[in-house]
Amino acid sequence: MAASVVACSAAKALGKPTLGKSDDLLVPLKDEVGITTSSFSRHLVARPGDKQFSLIDLPRIMRDELDMRVIDLNTTSLGETNPAWLDKVRHAVDKAGCVMINLKMNQKGLDMNSPDRDIRNKALTVYKRSIDAASHLGIPYARPLPLKPTPDMKIHVDSYRQLADFGAARNVRMLVENYAWMESDPQSVVKLIAAVDRDVAACPDTGNWADNETRYAGLAASFPQAVTCDFKAKALSKTGEHPQYDLRRCFDIGTAAGFRGPWCLEHANADRDVLLRELAMIRDMLRGWIKDAASR
Repeated sequence: MAASVVACSAAKALGKPTLGKSDDLLVPLKDEVGITTSSFSRHLVARPGDKQFSLIDLPRIMRDELDMRVIDLNTTSLGETNPAWLDKVRHAVDKAGCVMINLKMNQKGLDMNSPDRDIRNKALTVYKRSIDAASHLGIPYARPLPLKPTPDMKIHVDSYRQLADFGAARNVRMLVENYAWMESDPQSVVKLIAAVDRDVAACPDTGNWADNETRYAGLAASFPQAVTCDFKAKALSKTGEHPQYDLRRCFDIGTAAGFRGPWCLEHANADRDVLLRELAMIRDMLRGWIKDAASR
């Protein structure tokens, strides 16, 4: 009962967050492990078939099958943005005692960096519609999608500022994630945050770096400004080994920088049962590391 009360209180607190650099709204989520909905890209669908499920089912699965409550949502998983659907989603999340932390704006074919004003404005209009949806859902953060080409930084920063100002009026703060053009520069996240010069925070992804040298340097630079983390794990062995890069080192870098979660798991598998088992394995590894760090 006490855990349920805490969960519901956190959900209500995040419903109308007060934004600021202290990020007091995230205090209830300290040391929490959550999920990015991209982990369920093959299983979370609008019209579920065998062993599939809808977004309305996800909060219950989070609670009953994964023992987690923090959801990092993306626009592909969200689908519609009409108020009736958003109300239904929020009701399911609140009923399960879950919390939505971030909306990744992953719409394809948008370019807020285009020198063509019409193309740029189209992208900003779509993103602003998603920010409105995030606000309706009580989600305190949103992240526009970095593209592969390195942008004209003057245009890119101006677009980010427009989104940041639009979001601030709706209690939705913009995030910067290391992806695409940003992956080869370990300072890319902090440089963009400084250039935007608004209340913008970092969402480091442990997997999205060009190589391990860049990865560990980039995480060390980004975690001090992070409010959430995509804790990405690629292929795992049956006993949990992760040969692509050192997951524990990624965690330790974040902890040393003062980051305390939420750690949102990003990991995929075509087999739903295997996916849930592997997500639970990573969850338990993280919870053990969190416990170890707290006892030092």
